[in-house]
Amino acid sequence: MDNADLGKLIIRLTLGGLLLFHGISKLLNGTGFIEGLLASHGIPAFFAYGVFIGELLAPLMVILGYHTRIGALLIVFNMLVAIALVHTHELLKLGGNGGWALELQGFFLFTALALIFLGPGRYKLKN
Repeated sequence: MDNADLGKLIIRLTLGGLLLFHGISKLLNGTGFIEGLLASHGIPAFFAYGVFIGELLAPLMVILGYHTRIGALLIVFNMLVAIALVHTHELLKLGGNGGWALELQGFFLFTALALIFLGPGRYKLKN
């Protein structure tokens, strides 16, 4: 059976669904951690609210298939910023179970990058 459109839907639901949990957590618990990180790099703290674009709006766009490529691009940008601000020291490290320490961030980043090239497939909102 060959159904690339169903495969794209599964990728969209997985990426968007898993990342959306991170956004909901920040919505419920605030962005204080991110504000502190930005301030320590000399970046105004109000940019922390951009996480809601990258972890709430963009995942919803991807899940719904509404301007999927733009949503995926926002996720790529969000993950690059997260890696640069928080995880740079882990780029070449292994986690406690032997996998790459940044496998979750890598999953979000590279799956979003793949969606930029793949597009949403047939199962999407009209846009």
